[in-house]
Amino acid sequence: MHEYSIVQALLEQCESHAKEQGATRITEVVIKIGKLSGVEPYLLESAFETFKEGGICKDAFLKMELQNLVLYCEVCHEHSEQSEVCYQCRHCQSAHVRAVDGEEMFLMRLEME
Repeated sequence: MHEYSIVQALLEQCESHAKEQGATRITEVVIKIGKLSGVEPYLLESAFETFKEGGICKDAFLKMELQNLVLYCEVCHEHSEQSEVCYQCRHCQSAHVRAVDGEEMFLMRLEME
């Protein structure tokens, strides 16, 4: 289950940011998870709750924002948002598209004290 290693890296990143800011406690961690990132939100949340104990995030709330797939069409130059896996432009039905969002996971914000 790769969510465990993702959470360990996330907690290390949180700790690093807190240290840079002189914070001693993190109260909220906000992440954006692309629907095609390969990350299972439920498993990630479970891993976060398990691994946060004893660290700077021990009292932190994890907020997950799910991001649909966003495509850019090379033909009609429009952006379209897809809630399911479909690499086709919703405007002109071209398959000449590229993903511009929804395939990654990002740390968006930390609330620290």
